[in-house]
Amino acid sequence: MKKLLLIAHAPSDNTRNMVNAVVSGANSYESECVEIQHLPPLETQPEDLLSAQAVILGTTENLGYMSGALKDMFDRCYYPCLEQTQGLPFAYFIRAGHDGTGTRRAIDTITTGLRWKTVQKPLICRGDFQPEFLEQCQELGLSMAASLDAGII
Repeated sequence: MKKLLLIAHAPSDNTRNMVNAVVSGANSYESECVEIQHLPPLETQPEDLLSAQAVILGTTENLGYMSGALKDMFDRCYYPCLEQTQGLPFAYFIRAGHDGTGTRRAIDTITTGLRWKTVQKPLICRGDFQPEFLEQCQELGLSMAASLDAGII
C-alpha cells in the first residue's frame, strides 16, 4: 500500500468543505494500492510523514502566512524527517483571503529545506469563497492519488 497523506488546517465550514473535496477527489480514484489519510496539523507526527509516499498540505492564509497549526507541524516534524523524507512528492492548497504570496513563500521555503519535490502547481484559492474552489480541490486529490498509484510521483 502507498499512503497519500493530507495534512490540512480547516478552521471554518468552507475550509472543511475544501478538505473534504480533496479527500473525495482522492477517493474517487478507485485504487487498491493507495490509502488516503487525513490528519489535522496539530495531530500529525513525524511517523505519519515518514510512512507517507506523497503529501498534500492545506492551509488558510493568516496575516500573510500559513496557519499556526501547519507551522507547528513543521516545527515538530522538520528535523525528525529532514534526512528521511528527501524527494517526498507533495502539493498544497491555500485558502487565501488576499493573494497567498506570503503563505506560498513560507511553504516553499520550508519544503525546499526538507528537499521535498513539488509535483503540482500550488492551488491558491483567492478572495471570496467560490464553488469552483471545491472542484479544484477535488481535482488536486484525484490527480495526486492517480499519480501515486501510477508511479508517476
